Amino acid sequence: MAGTGIRSGRPRQASRAARWLAVSALIVGIAAAGGTVGADPGTDLTPLRAEGAALVDGFGRTVLLHGVNNVDKDAPYLTPGDGFTLTDASAAVLARHGFNTVRLGVSFDGLMPTEGVVDTGYLDRVEAVVDTLAAHGIYTLLDNHQDGLSKIWGGNGFPEWAIRARPGDDEPNPGFPLYYLMPSMNAGWDEVWNDTYGVLDHLGNALGALAERMNGRAGVLGIELLNEPWPGTPFLTCFPNGCPDFDAKYQRALQKLTDAVRARNATVPVFWEPNVTWNETMPSHLGKNPPITSPNIVFSPHDYCIPSQLAIYLDLPEELRAVCPVQQDKTWANIDAFTDRTDIPTLVTEFGDGDPTVLRNTTTRADERFIGWHYWHYSAGEGDPFRGDLGRELVRTYPRATAGTPEAMIFDSGTGDFAYRYRPRAASAPTEIYVSDLFHPDDYEVRVTGGRVTSAPGARIVTVVADSTEPVTVHIHRPGSAGADLPSGSGSGSGTGSASGFPWSTGSAG
Repeated sequence: MAGTGIRSGRPRQASRAARWLAVSALIVGIAAAGGTVGADPGTDLTPLRAEGAALVDGFGRTVLLHGVNNVDKDAPYLTPGDGFTLTDASAAVLARHGFNTVRLGVSFDGLMPTEGVVDTGYLDRVEAVVDTLAAHGIYTLLDNHQDGLSKIWGGNGFPEWAIRARPGDDEPNPGFPLYYLMPSMNAGWDEVWNDTYGVLDHLGNALGALAERMNGRAGVLGIELLNEPWPGTPFLTCFPNGCPDFDAKYQRALQKLTDAVRARNATVPVFWEPNVTWNETMPSHLGKNPPITSPNIVFSPHDYCIPSQLAIYLDLPEELRAVCPVQQDKTWANIDAFTDRTDIPTLVTEFGDGDPTVLRNTTTRADERFIGWHYWHYSAGEGDPFRGDLGRELVRTYPRATAGTPEAMIFDSGTGDFAYRYRPRAASAPTEIYVSDLFHPDDYEVRVTGGRVTSAPGARIVTVVADSTEPVTVHIHRPGSAGADLPSGSGSGSGTGSASGFPWSTGSAG
């Protein structure tokens, strides 16, 4: 669901992260790239894990993820050659633009179209897409996607056999997103959360089979248990300050599903999404009672501007987008509160509606916190839409793997200038920074203080090794440009052209 649950059928095609040994002195390493910028395959994928509020790879580096959604809501799902499912060519487009993750929609309806029977052919198709993306250095987050619960109400997700509730003969269906208010759909959601007819057991078995199939695949970022869950009849209790009672019940359901996944794949990260009233700025009470104690759990909220979504789907005035920054500040304050409470990583798994200004509200706030994201939406049939104003916000220079603790970062989407500071720590591979091919198609300059560049001049991936345990600062910018500046300490800021401080920042630059 985009925004307030705003999506129907297939998504709109256009819309929608022992120290280094010290040497005697800091050395300035300067590499000025000239000529045509080359392409680098980067390092092989390793399984990611949660470590405090960060995602860490097998080399011990802090990982930042930038990517897109690809969610097929219509059977037959993930059909090769359908113009929607990602292909080798579309994966190459994503990799060229620096995207290192795809949130791939999977469907309970596709996994278990018949009660108790897992469709192995569907698992084969999911596996093929995961392997295609991994071959291009792209992680896959497997998203158990639903909108509107089931086809019963014109939605998608849960198979019809799994839900007993049905619309009344005279019950009007207003369609997406207002069908969430239908009494019969709320009764269906109550069946889910109360596990009235064993639906959570069936879903756990289906997700367990998916997890088992993905055993040993380093390119699997994780499994997201359920997209945009609706509370059912308690939904009004979620306003205006969230719904702790429902979230406690919801957390029990998430833990039940997590246990089913971990029984068949012990190490895969599991992504927990807040109930969908989050999109209306209601805070999540997950992790309050009880705390989240399972390892490798990642928080997966969305960041949509409701007025902008209403302008798209209900034909309200586009001028409503002027209030988007206020609403999105509230969403990000809720993310901060959740991080402070739980100390687990956050990955924004949906945002965007095609308006570059609204996109910037998300990308700058994510940069401020060193949080990754998945843009909504991309399909194979779109070719390469990441140009123009859309690309300027999404195809960013960014540190996709850091051999240390991030302290501050800036990317100016007007000029493409980038600056980054991190404090080194032990890792078995260097820091990797993707250089935007849109802003720097031919050449760029890179300056490093406290470390040295180890990649070839003109590499699309700049690799950096620290010279000591003191902070490393990296500047990448247009030839001749003064570049972007970072403050001397671990400060925080907002907006294009501002520096960023991260929740786990320690110390200050020397």
